[in-house]
Amino acid sequence: MSASVELGEQLGFWTLAPFACMLLAVAIMPLACERWFESNRNKGIVAFVLGVPTVIYLVVAFGQLGLENAAHTAEEYVQFIILLFALFTISGGIYLTGNLIATPRQNITFLIVGAVLASFIGTMGASMVLIRPLLRANSERTHIRHTVIFFIFAVSNVGGLLTPLGDPPLFLGFLRGVPFTWTLHLWAEWLLVVVLVLAAYLAFELYYYRKEPAPARQMDEADYVPMRLKGAINIALLALVIVAVLFSGPLLRAGEAIHFPFLRELILVILAIVSVTVGPKGPRASNHFSWHPIIEVAVLFAGIFATMIPALALLQAHGGSIGLTHPWQYFWATGGLSAFLDNAPTYLAFTSVAQGQVGVDTVGALTATGITAGLDFSPADFLKAISCGAVMLGALTYIGNAPNFAVKCIAERAGVKMPSFFGYMGYSVAVLVPIFAIITVIFFL
Repeated sequence: MSASVELGEQLGFWTLAPFACMLLAVAIMPLACERWFESNRNKGIVAFVLGVPTVIYLVVAFGQLGLENAAHTAEEYVQFIILLFALFTISGGIYLTGNLIATPRQNITFLIVGAVLASFIGTMGASMVLIRPLLRANSERTHIRHTVIFFIFAVSNVGGLLTPLGDPPLFLGFLRGVPFTWTLHLWAEWLLVVVLVLAAYLAFELYYYRKEPAPARQMDEADYVPMRLKGAINIALLALVIVAVLFSGPLLRAGEAIHFPFLRELILVILAIVSVTVGPKGPRASNHFSWHPIIEVAVLFAGIFATMIPALALLQAHGGSIGLTHPWQYFWATGGLSAFLDNAPTYLAFTSVAQGQVGVDTVGALTATGITAGLDFSPADFLKAISCGAVMLGALTYIGNAPNFAVKCIAERAGVKMPSFFGYMGYSVAVLVPIFAIITVIFFL
């Protein structure tokens, strides 16, 4: 029996309260008290008030068992946040200059490239690299909003399905034993959802492009400037990040040999430092690079990781009694919560439910393909549904995935009038829910 399951069998269900409050704070406070919650200090207060008492209670009440669970979660948090830090820092030093002509072909090319890049430099990295050149290319267009919305769909969310680098929940799965290449098995789901999203975008884009006034098209063509890449050294550094993650196993064994478990993380920090100190300063200035977003993620996830210790333990111990028995149920349950809460802890929550359902101790064991006794599906069927739900359905709201809100803010600063929270949901429900229904029928029934 794992330490997490043992802890879950002893915990009361009231210990779910801090985790629920933390997730509700992330979902509601940006809407209810936006100005106050903008400050990373105030986010830190919320994370501290909810997270620290939770950890203290576990250690005091359960001794070595609580300490073991807390230490394991702290190690995962360090690994998780350092990868995000490295991807964020290095991608911030890449800048695409120029002003392309915003034809439907050009715009859909941006989305295709972004959907592929998202799986290798992260949805946040791909969004930050491509959103500004996309906005510049469309600056003379009078109809831009739909392009930004579909950029959020394709690049900031569904594109990040193929590797653990693509989206935070998949990296957490990797940290918990899912092989790096396992998510490549989701290529059919990734390809179909990307094709369907881009087909829907093309229908919108052709409609709006025909409505563009002639002077706007002429100005767009007259303002053409070829695209150039600045900060090319950071492309090489991103490649080294991928290499470091691919060689996690040997690096872990080497770290254990020298009694330092964070050898991979040390390499990632060094690569980020090289990017900032050796890389050119111009691209970062052009990107209006700021540490605020990554500090925000670090603070919020500190609270999420601390409060989710009892939640995950309870789910692992009692997950079999929740009543989810089919992959399609996991897809929509995981995705539905990911749309309004954060998709990383939601992924962990439902992988814990699946572990209890099929009777395994680790997330990595969910990659098994044999049919589980008493069920009609394999553990891998459940993990595929959870992975797709967490990554894809985060696109349904601005708060479903961190890049969504970041892209919205950048577009508004560039003068694009973006829809409200519920206005955006009008687009996402109308476009994405039918697409996700098709994905459900083909892959999860």
